[in-house]
Amino acid sequence: MTLHPRFKNATHFKNFWEKGNGKQLIDFSGAEVSFKEFDKFASHFYHVDDIGDGVVKEVYFTQKYQEASREIEDYIRNGVSESADVPESVKKLFSQTQHIPDWLDYSLLKSGAELCMRSNLDSLISLRDYCLMGGYDYAYLNKPLTATEALKKGAVKRLSETLDFWVNATRYDALHLHAKGYEFAIKTRLIHSYARLSIKKHYKQWDTENWGEPINSWDMMATYIGFSLVFLHSLQKLGNTFSIEEEKGIFHLWKYVGYLLGIPEELLPDTKKQATEYFYLWTSVQPPSDKDSILLAHSLLNESLENPILKFKFQRKNLRYLHICCTWFLLDDEVCKRLQIPEVPNRNLFPKTKILINKIYDTVVSRDARIKKGDKDQMKVLEDYLKITKNSNFH
Repeated sequence: MTLHPRFKNATHFKNFWEKGNGKQLIDFSGAEVSFKEFDKFASHFYHVDDIGDGVVKEVYFTQKYQEASREIEDYIRNGVSESADVPESVKKLFSQTQHIPDWLDYSLLKSGAELCMRSNLDSLISLRDYCLMGGYDYAYLNKPLTATEALKKGAVKRLSETLDFWVNATRYDALHLHAKGYEFAIKTRLIHSYARLSIKKHYKQWDTENWGEPINSWDMMATYIGFSLVFLHSLQKLGNTFSIEEEKGIFHLWKYVGYLLGIPEELLPDTKKQATEYFYLWTSVQPPSDKDSILLAHSLLNESLENPILKFKFQRKNLRYLHICCTWFLLDDEVCKRLQIPEVPNRNLFPKTKILINKIYDTVVSRDARIKKGDKDQMKVLEDYLKITKNSNFH
């Protein structure tokens, strides 16, 4: 199947890159966007993680899910040697993930983790109201969520899982072999393979030509650019500053997570310039929001109302209002309108106040103190989420 940049002349694509957040990303990164490299990247739309798929076929599809998960957990925590008596696919997976690539730099991983912690709740606002919400505008990217009926699981559960993964991947030493972030990366990789194989088997309407393979490598690249480039852009919009070292660190951290997840290395950017250029190409094959996008967006907005972390209804309504303000502030108006984000009064007040507070906080509180506090506050949010989703009456 040959792919071409089918939406490059579409209004949504042009507006995004000529006057919306895309233009801001180009200014932010110094990117030089063109379609020269398109074919080199486009083949990944039909490329998947065969190694992960092999493990799912040999381990998960041959026994009960719970037993398979325990078996894999054991391999992750104790490692797999060349001579181990395990399925061939398991050996392949662990010979890749246990091999430390030559380019890995632990001091950069540390800088990236520190920026994630130091940005405290702004990190979580960015992930939710820009990265996740903005991602819903790409209709084909969301097809696996529709196919696996992720909507029925509810936004609280989905946010809880994303948060669990993100927090555990962005602490000190999280990505060392057998550590918690490493474990999350491999488990997430196998969940992707499991979902992909299930979609191929049960979802007969899957349109490979238009949507690509389910959870293909190119879509994975775009998702991880969300955690690096888009995340940084969002922090900057909210008035956070970061050093060159921290910026390099964020890209390095997600490059390594991407490597553990089985994303081909040539798709993993090292800099914001590269990331913007890669992202530009990918967006040219994505149509704008459709009705599924709107359902996903509203499910995320209403998460604040369903979520029992806050006791009182007025608190929940207020939290929803604040997220709506941040969404309008961080995303293009056009995207917000397509996703049918409700109009609210004084929507710039909260984000503008946040910027002011960040500027003051930045000068008054030491970097170390901010990292410590951010780590603690993020962990607390995660604990609250895990507490409510572990009580399994939450879907």
